[in-house]
Amino acid sequence: MPKHPTLLHQFRSFCLQNHVDDMEKAIEYFSVFGGTSWKVDMHKPLLELIETKIFKNYPYIHSDIAKITFSNKLSHTLLSAMATGDRRVHSTFKRAHISREEGESALDTLLDSALIRFEYSLERPVNADDDNSDKLSFMTPFMRFWFAFVSPFYKTIKEGDYSEVEKSFASREQEFYELIFKKLSFELLRKIMIEDPIVEVGSYWDKNAEIDILAKTQSGKLIAGSTKYKNTKVKKTELTKLKEQCAKADFEPDLFVILSKSGFTSELKALKGDDLKLFTIKSMKALVEDVSEKELIPCEGKKY
Repeated sequence: MPKHPTLLHQFRSFCLQNHVDDMEKAIEYFSVFGGTSWKVDMHKPLLELIETKIFKNYPYIHSDIAKITFSNKLSHTLLSAMATGDRRVHSTFKRAHISREEGESALDTLLDSALIRFEYSLERPVNADDDNSDKLSFMTPFMRFWFAFVSPFYKTIKEGDYSEVEKSFASREQEFYELIFKKLSFELLRKIMIEDPIVEVGSYWDKNAEIDILAKTQSGKLIAGSTKYKNTKVKKTELTKLKEQCAKADFEPDLFVILSKSGFTSELKALKGDDLKLFTIKSMKALVEDVSEKELIPCEGKKY
């Protein structure tokens, strides 16, 4: 088993362990508990599980995490800034109110601890002046949840008052799931593009443009995509925005893909064809349809 399982491996293990067949639930519960290998009762509301498994066990989980971060306050500040911001290195330092020198020192320690890793734009901007910093990514979804919603509210959580953190989670919930949905979308493209396999896939960003999905196929085709984890159907305007972002980045994709939690308007569906593919959250089932027991990641440490 790899020392650091990929996000796809973690997701497949999570779905196998918890007998998940509802992909919406899978993504939302995985966004919180992914990477822990804890048994999760998927019949219970997510917020109830967060309270019983995480908030009520705060002192014990905090102690385990502190062993990894050496209780370094600067590291915790940086991780929370990363979990709640756009994850770009320079803006994470700014959000954490720390200097570049302090930030880079803390980053070196965190990278060594395997809590986080660098994430790079799939293509570098043609003009180097348009580059806008690499991003940082948590190795497990749970650590991202912890530093987004638990660490910043530790005082009230320790006192048994969850109202503040629950209000924060409710206001950012859909946005929080978006990143996991996007990263699993990378894996879905790898899975379904059989005739012309994906050789590279990721995101693109510079000072002027940001594209959720950018991929290259074996034959040299370029794919650009958008992901939307919202409770409303995606409209035709989303395709227009995607094309505008590609134009700003000077890309001419051969294929556009849009992945949506809640489906698409009839106007957008009418545009489907050789140059536009649409996928819903149900398509994610392809990621776990052949999962086997040997892929189960054992829990290391306490089982909450």
